Amino acid sequence: MNERRSRIRRTRTGKRLALTPRDIDIFRAVSRYRYLRSTYLHAFVGGASETRFKERLGDLFHEGYLDRPSQQWQFADALHAPVVYESGEGARRALCESGIAVDEPRTLLAQTAHRQFQHSLMICELLASLEIATRGVPGLGFIPWSEVLARAPEATRASPRPFQLSLPSGAYLVPDGLFGLEYVQDAKKSYRFFALEADRGTMPVERSDKGQTSYLAKLAGYQGIIAQRAYKTTWGTPNLLVLTVTTSESRLQEIMQRLAANGGGHAAFLFKSAMGSDLRRPMLRLLLQPWQRAVPQPMRIDSSQ
Repeated sequence: MNERRSRIRRTRTGKRLALTPRDIDIFRAVSRYRYLRSTYLHAFVGGASETRFKERLGDLFHEGYLDRPSQQWQFADALHAPVVYESGEGARRALCESGIAVDEPRTLLAQTAHRQFQHSLMICELLASLEIATRGVPGLGFIPWSEVLARAPEATRASPRPFQLSLPSGAYLVPDGLFGLEYVQDAKKSYRFFALEADRGTMPVERSDKGQTSYLAKLAGYQGIIAQRAYKTTWGTPNLLVLTVTTSESRLQEIMQRLAANGGGHAAFLFKSAMGSDLRRPMLRLLLQPWQRAVPQPMRIDSSQ
């Protein structure tokens, strides 16, 4: 029985699975995002019974189509959380044999092992939550970073580091994620583009030595990029907003208060908090509820108004 098989160790039965179109959709989703929990895969590909869907994912894991990253078992509550999946050799082979080109990834994550797995998983969950939420909003479309790059200036497309934004100091910034939203209203289209920062609270908010790394120093870098419109030069985008999602409301408030106190309450900086448990399922409020700002007025990103 499937429920007796280990979550951690693969146990092959030797049976040949008859792959379905929904299985192929699962393989494409994990290829796009690198890491996705079962709850996100269910939201992407659907199915009446989430329990039966998880059983199918178990079959695909044990028969070598999907992998379960070993880093997730280091979480204290891992055995009670939705399982994280990534593409296995079987999934890659099935996509190739089906003549389906693997979709461009939705994240900037490399396909090699990640030392900061929790941070990488958080990036995938935030971007996937936003994409899933757009599907329920008429006239709203999600633009992944691969499409941003496809429309970038030729020098950026040819660069080995196309998402690196140079600062006047000679330093540079690479966002955790990059995406856009397309708004269609009365047959007219408008766009916003977003740099995403997944802040797990490991970096000090501010340091007395301005030369050391801190979250406010990172935001100051973004402020210079926005002032100089370096995003347009590098990526060809008409605008850029910076989304910070941090892991506690107290840290969020500290960042915004110190930002405002330093005279940096930039309207392009938007903030939300999300505990790890909030992201076990797609967090639709990332899109559907207003984002906080250090300036007084919150901002909605699900509407161009």
